[in-house]
Parts: sequence; C-alpha cells; structure tokens
Amino acid sequence: MERSRGMCLLLLLLAGVAATWGCGEETCLAAPDNFLNVHLIPHTHNDVGWLKTVDQYYYGANNSIQHAGVQYILDSVIPQLLADPNKRFIYVESAFFWRWWREQMEPVQKDVARLIQEGRLEFINGGWSMNDEAATHYNAIIDQMTLGLQFLQNTFGECSRPRVAWHIDPFGHSREQASLFAQMGFDGFFFGRLDYQDKTNREKTRRMEMIWRASDDLEAPSADLFTGVLPNGYNPPDGFCWDQLCTDMPIMDDPNMEDYNVDVVLAKFLAAVHAQAAKYQSNHIVMTMGSDFQYENAIPWFKNMDKLMRLVNARQANGSNVNVLYSTPSCYLNALNRANLSWPMKMDDFFPYADGAHMFWTGYFTSRPGFKGYERLSNNFLQVCNQLEALTGAAAIHGPYGTSSSLELRRAMGVAQHHDAVTGTAKQHVNDDYTLRLFKGWKACQVVVSNALSSLMGTKENFVFCNLLNISVCLSTEMSKSFSVVIYNPLGTCSHTVCSSSCEWRTLCG
Repeated sequence: MERSRGMCLLLLLLAGVAATWGCGEETCLAAPDNFLNVHLIPHTHNDVGWLKTVDQYYYGANNSIQHAGVQYILDSVIPQLLADPNKRFIYVESAFFWRWWREQMEPVQKDVARLIQEGRLEFINGGWSMNDEAATHYNAIIDQMTLGLQFLQNTFGECSRPRVAWHIDPFGHSREQASLFAQMGFDGFFFGRLDYQDKTNREKTRRMEMIWRASDDLEAPSADLFTGVLPNGYNPPDGFCWDQLCTDMPIMDDPNMEDYNVDVVLAKFLAAVHAQAAKYQSNHIVMTMGSDFQYENAIPWFKNMDKLMRLVNARQANGSNVNVLYSTPSCYLNALNRANLSWPMKMDDFFPYADGAHMFWTGYFTSRPGFKGYERLSNNFLQVCNQLEALTGAAAIHGPYGTSSSLELRRAMGVAQHHDAVTGTAKQHVNDDYTLRLFKGWKACQVVVSNALSSLMGTKENFVFCNLLNISVCLSTEMSKSFSVVIYNPLGTCSHTVCSSSCEWRTLCG
C-alpha cells in the first residue's frame, strides 16, 4: 500500500513538473513590443549523405573529404543548453538523431527529454531526412515524414511534435510539398533557396513572407500554409559565423586589448539588422546562426552570441530599439502571428531554381536515372511489404523464412528521399551506399513477403524473387520446366489473369 501511494505521488509530481514546463508558445523568450526583435536561431544542417556517406557523416570519418561529425554536434550542444535556460537549438534530421539517441545513457536521455519539454531543444521538420521536392514521389515523401515523426512521438511524446517545416537546402520548392506540409498539420514553412530574381523582387517589395495557397482542389484554407524565405539561405549574416569551421573574428570585448573590436562588431551587426528589416514587413526578423555540420564545438557559437546579445541589448538604455534573443522557427512564427498583419498570397511553384544568370539547377531532374528508377521500384516493393506485414501481422515478421520486418527498407527509403540522394547530386561512393541500403532493404522485405505469402497460402513454397527483370534475367523461369507465379494485387478487386500453359497463376488480393 505504501509503495502504491509513493508511485501515485511520483506520478503527480511528474505531472506537476510537466504542467510547469509546458511545451508550446509559453516556452518562447519574450520579444517586447515597440522593438525591432532579432530572432537568433542556432541550427546545424546535416545532410543525410552528400560528399560522405551517412555513416561517415555521423562518425566524422573521411574528414579529408569534408570535416563533419554529427555525433559530436549533439554531444557538444546538449551541455550548452543545460547550462543556460535562455539558450535554444533546433534539430531537423531524425535519421541522425535516432542513431545518436540510441547510444546515450539514461541520464543524458532524461536531460534531452527535459530540454525538449522546456522548448529549448526543438525538432523542426522531423522527417527521416530533408527530402527533395522535384524528383520525389508524394507517396515516398509521406512515408519518410511518417518514419521520422513516429520516432519522435513514440520517444518524446506530443512536445516533440514539429510545428514548422524547414526545407533550407532543397533546390527549389514545389506547391505539392507545401500542400503536404499543410495537410500534415504544420503551422508554417521556411526555406532558403529561390530564384535570385524572384528574391530580389520580393526583397524590394517586402514580400519575403506569404501565405502559400498550395492546392486548387482542396478547399481553402486546408492547404494554405504560412511560408517565409530566409534572408541568407541558411547561413548567418556576413561576418558573424563563429563556428570552428569559420574564419570570422570573435567578439573581443576586453577594452584593455589592442584588438578590442566591440564598436566595429556592433556597428556591422546593427547595419545588417536594419538592412534586413527593410525587406520584411514586421518588427521581427530572423537570423539563421549556423550552417552545414556546424556546432561540432558549440562553445564559440554560444559564447559569441551571448556577448552579442548582451552588448546590443545594453544599448536600449541609450534609446536603441533593437532587441536580440535566442529563438526557434516556431517562436518566430508565433511572434509573426501576434503581429496580426496581412500577408501576400502565393499560388504556384518556386521552380526552377537559379542562383545567378544562366545558372539553373535543373540537371538533377534527370541525373542518375538508374538510381531514380531503383528508388521508384523500391517504393513500390515497400508498399507491398508494408501491406502484407499489416495483413498477416506477426506471421510476416516471424515465419518459416526467418525473422525480418519492413523497417530496414523504410529507413533506406527515408534516406533515399534526401535532397542529395534521389536527386543524384551526391558523390559516386555515396550513391553506391544509397543503393546498397535499398538492396539490403529489399532482402529484408523479401523475407517478410515470403513469410506472409506462406501464411496466406497455408503452405511453404520455394519463393524466388526475380530482381534482375530490368535486364530480363530470371534464372528460375529460364531453367525450370514449370513454375508458379504469385501475383499480389494491392487493390480491393482482383482482375482476370491469363497465363501460358507452362505456368500456374495465383492471385492474392489485398
């Protein structure tokens, strides 16, 4: 009885803590009215493969190609967040975070869960990868987003649910992607790349933020999504990159030093603030403080941003109206919502993307067609694998052909949707790795399908998968005098099938 009372008391205490923390708008730092509020967003962009493979990026291998180690980024950021309740950080790619999370000891996991609950570590986008928007199929986009979001929900609960979509690196943006994000329940969408002429015009007319009406078929506002163009792609303003990979000068604020540079830094920063504010409608502007694989050493970033905030905000005592704060995309979006402004409407795509005259990023629409074809076939097979796994349950996972699941192919497909994967823009050895992951996923799903078919048919067959039909090779059909073909129809109705006398058709309907 005493133990039960103790457990109930513990649950009540935990509930009380959760209620105090909250995990929504109330976790945002105050952005006072009548000030020009500069929202600093500490972030890192971690490609799920590009110049290096997924594994190489995570572990920090092959640094002769590119210095990048994702595990060290998370290792470095978490202590900085724990040390100061004002600090914020956002993370995007669930494929990397899932891997890092599995390696952490329980005390670290508890600290991370608390940071998420308090809104200090915020997931943005939340898909397995940051998918491309031109060469992808909507079905595979939904699957990879589902994979990442389910991991976050199952691990951290509702407070980890991303509220903002964040496509800072894909090479152009489709209306259909915005429609999907809107239907997934995102409140806003921020991206970094758009045609250079379009951007120049939007900056002049202060139309960098808008409502994107992403469908003619869905009744408004079900596919409407607030969308913002970030000012510097996803990089910090010129001169304010304080990562160990950067060469910008740190803030040297000791007046006894010969290289004391506070006045120069503040003048340059305030000039950047006012130049950016002239291109946006509200008294809130956003600065992305980070870039590719940055924050492997988070100390120089946060130390210099702390100094910047303290020095800029101290000028308010002398009449300055600039206020700098740590923020996140969702907190910035909340501030814009409170501003209660009218926004222009966008109806079409942000395609094609060009970053200069005669510099269109359109080759990736068709590059590496072999891999693009393999990705599409893999998506088809994954749907069969998923359906049969759901149809037969445990019999598909544990059966006469072994133990397996669709998860390996789902994860491989999630990686394949990355904007340097299905696009064909990764290095050859990275593309080989993407292909190998899909191949292993196929092998795992073939076990699932075999188990499921055996369960449905009530017999164990010698199932053979002809994976080389793209070159018309299938030894089983070429060498056998007779064989059976099993057709799985995912639709609710079965169509009539015809077969030559040398084989036997069996049709299984979903």
